[in-house]
Amino acid sequence: MKKEELVHLHLLLAQLKKYCELEGMNCDFTRYNELEITPFQVHRSKDDHKQAVFVLGNELVSLAARNNFLVSK
Repeated sequence: MKKEELVHLHLLLAQLKKYCELEGMNCDFTRYNELEITPFQVHRSKDDHKQAVFVLGNELVSLAARNNFLVSK
């Protein structure tokens, strides 16, 4: 994945994070916040954004699992 695409994915996940926080969902984005990186910091390395995407993605999946957002078969 190119850096530009990774930053775009980071932005989309950050928007989902913000939505979850605004809706008052039981959010814990501590690990993501500790990275101290935002999608707007395009000068940061590709690896920094990749780590942010993985951490934020994991936290969003955990939130979805806790709130039964995942569809079970």
